[in-house]
Amino acid sequence: MPQKRKVSNLLALAVLSYLSRQPMHPYELSRTLKQHQDDRSIKFNPGSLYMVVEQLHKAGFVQELGTDRAGNRPERTTYQISDSGRTELYSWLKEIIETPQPEYPQFMTALALIAALPPAEVLDLLGKRLIHLQEQHQQTVQYRTQTLQSGVHPLFLIEEDYRLVLLEAEIQFVRQFIPQVREWQHPWEQLQSENREKP
Repeated sequence: MPQKRKVSNLLALAVLSYLSRQPMHPYELSRTLKQHQDDRSIKFNPGSLYMVVEQLHKAGFVQELGTDRAGNRPERTTYQISDSGRTELYSWLKEIIETPQPEYPQFMTALALIAALPPAEVLDLLGKRLIHLQEQHQQTVQYRTQTLQSGVHPLFLIEEDYRLVLLEAEIQFVRQFIPQVREWQHPWEQLQSENREKP
């Protein structure tokens, strides 16, 4: 059973991971996350990053190392991971890897409610989705290839391998679903017509 975390935002997990390598201030953390293109896997913006660092500090998972100022820039506080933060990092990572959790993807929600749309419109939307998915797949393959060619070890691109598997699975699903929608079009339209006639 997953344990309740003092800080549950997945951005906090990334912050703990980077601070386990070296102390940083939030601006440096933000720059590092962008340089490593972690925004492909973790939703964040500078405001949310500062908030998460503050939450980790209150929870005792990170400690202030010092504050400095460069020129006219605002003061920057450098943080380091604490012993309890390192324990939290390892425990949290192990839990996520070991225990699958429901993630409620938006597309799955839309599929659960898709009968509300006319089937002809669904066919058009699925065709457009298929194009977008294929573009994302191509971009991910290109990004992975270029990053590997720059000398990055494949270990640091394993999330891209996972992303490709998910994209390939969804592409296959949409391709199979389109002919099913065509097959179900008449009863689907009939059901919608009956529902509109209900008082």
